[in-house]
Amino acid sequence: MNRDDLRKLRRKAAEIRRLTVEEIAHLGIGHVGGSMSIVEILVLLYYRHLKIDPARPKLETRDKFVMSKGHAGPALYAVLADRGFFPRALLQTLNQGGTNLPSHCDMNRTPGIDMTTGSLGQGLSAAVGIALGHRLKRLPGRVFALIGDGDTNEGQTWEAAMSAAMFGLGNLVAFTDYNKMQIDGPIEEIMKTDRLLDRWTSFGWHTQQVPGHDFVLLDEALQRALGEQHRPSMIIADTIKGKDLPGIEGDYNNHNMPLGEEQAEMLIALLKKKEEALT
Repeated sequence: MNRDDLRKLRRKAAEIRRLTVEEIAHLGIGHVGGSMSIVEILVLLYYRHLKIDPARPKLETRDKFVMSKGHAGPALYAVLADRGFFPRALLQTLNQGGTNLPSHCDMNRTPGIDMTTGSLGQGLSAAVGIALGHRLKRLPGRVFALIGDGDTNEGQTWEAAMSAAMFGLGNLVAFTDYNKMQIDGPIEEIMKTDRLLDRWTSFGWHTQQVPGHDFVLLDEALQRALGEQHRPSMIIADTIKGKDLPGIEGDYNNHNMPLGEEQAEMLIALLKKKEEALT
């Protein structure tokens, strides 16, 4: 990755954070923290790696993406709107009556969403099924998934992990948004998920752990994962819940929080300055 590519990705991350804050601010409440922690992962995928075409969102040979932590839909919606899957104006309808942008991702309502999610633990199972389908149909596209701390607490996630390893799904690449916070508090108080690298490795996955907001290290890890042919890959991304939002960053209360007009305007102004500095 050259310096110009890195600068563009960092600028895009600031823009996506701003769009997501604007989106949530229209309703005045939403999933802020978990949306902010995954922005770099989404930007790296959607602006550098995923083989997709916004004009043909149902193309069978495309890469697929499963947002298992479906409550982080607002960040994904911002990316999809920016990529042209639907007009940006729709972002103002987030989680409102009649919207096509519900609080959690819905493949039947939102162009560009490949799997309906929300009940934690189910997303990785769906991704395994899609990856198997690709193999059976001899489709070239890869399958990517993003899970969170909450997913990792669910037994279904580990059943999916066993299945993916047994079937040797080298076409499956997953990320863990390891922000170490959940709706009720820090993970060490809710359900410890330490030694994740060892756990995923023991399940037969090609496993790496990198800083989740560092584009260079994330990209290097993803390149290594894409080189795997016979094992599923897990990239554990150490992230910060509420990343880049002063007064919100690192506070577990930011899971689903009110976002007043004054606070939103302050955050939007800060993110715009960051965008401009990277122009």
